[in-house]
Amino acid sequence: MKIIVLGAGLVGAPMAMDLATDSGFEVTVADVDQGALDSLAAKAPITPLKRDLSDPEQVQNLVGDYDFVVDAVPGFMGFRTLKAILKAGRNVIDIAFFPEDPFLLDDLAKQQGVTAIMDCGVFPGMGSALVGRAARRLDQVNNVLTYVGGLPEKRVQPWEYKAVFSPIDVIEEYIRPARYIENGELVIMPALSDPELLEFPEVGTLEAFNTDGLRTLMQTIKASNMKEKTLRFPGHIAKMAALRDSGFFSEEPVEVNGQMVRPLDLTVKLVFPMWHLAPGEGEFTIMQIQIDGLKDGQPIHYRYDLLDRFDPTTGTTSMARTTGYTATMALRMVVDGLYDHKGISPPEYMGRVPGCVPFLLEGLATRGIKYVETIS
Repeated sequence: MKIIVLGAGLVGAPMAMDLATDSGFEVTVADVDQGALDSLAAKAPITPLKRDLSDPEQVQNLVGDYDFVVDAVPGFMGFRTLKAILKAGRNVIDIAFFPEDPFLLDDLAKQQGVTAIMDCGVFPGMGSALVGRAARRLDQVNNVLTYVGGLPEKRVQPWEYKAVFSPIDVIEEYIRPARYIENGELVIMPALSDPELLEFPEVGTLEAFNTDGLRTLMQTIKASNMKEKTLRFPGHIAKMAALRDSGFFSEEPVEVNGQMVRPLDLTVKLVFPMWHLAPGEGEFTIMQIQIDGLKDGQPIHYRYDLLDRFDPTTGTTSMARTTGYTATMALRMVVDGLYDHKGISPPEYMGRVPGCVPFLLEGLATRGIKYVETIS
């Protein structure tokens, strides 16, 4: 089977390497960065292909030669890229996490007879599938609460943070309004709102804040209360709020000594080098999901915990592992015939199908990624 991965970045590259270990796959990776492609091709039996993926027409023509597509482009390119893939009539696993409503492409995907699993990362992603499975088991879902974050092992001032996926997408977490469900109603709050401190035995105190991570769950899971919050080291909220509220994340140009400059571009130039995760630098992914509901009139509480760390043997970041390997296992799940929903398929749909979540969990466990389930 011929597979093409669009994007050779922090997560795209590890996904390509994981797929290349499967003798049944021929893997090609497309990216505009020749250096990233050469580095990847030197590590695994992968065909590098330099292409400008910002042009949807080129993407549509490109993917038509392959059996399956893995879309790992940045979020701002994600919607148009997915649309191009669907026009080409190709099954796709998507981790672009674009801001647009994916169900706008549902009719196109169904017309093409395509399985398009999107948001297939850690959360949304594997966590969404776990929520979907819990909802299938329950007669009524009352509460869904998720805490998730990716952080460096070593805290270095001034930011005490490193970007474990596209930094531009990280900034989106600080500026995109957070949507959640409270008492059955949609609530919209600014990002970084509703701060709280939480203790995690193996990593210490972290602070949580509202982000817009529920995505399709708000449409697909009926629950009285549902919220997703991002985890960072204490003090991060104040720093990001100061940058945001001072206009450093704005895309509106301002005049500086006669030159028009977008504040966001300046921020990127100054901050992103300090957010760069150096090769071999340790980091971890932490997530906790709590789901409350009723079954046969009795209250049931599901809790899922994940703590995953950088793999020094392969040099793969934890965020790449927990995000990318969820996507590659989902691809194998479709190839093996365990899942064949036609149309746009958010990860929670996989939780509706018996056998899918165990398949994903087993594949992740063999790669050292272990979710702990507690039912009470």
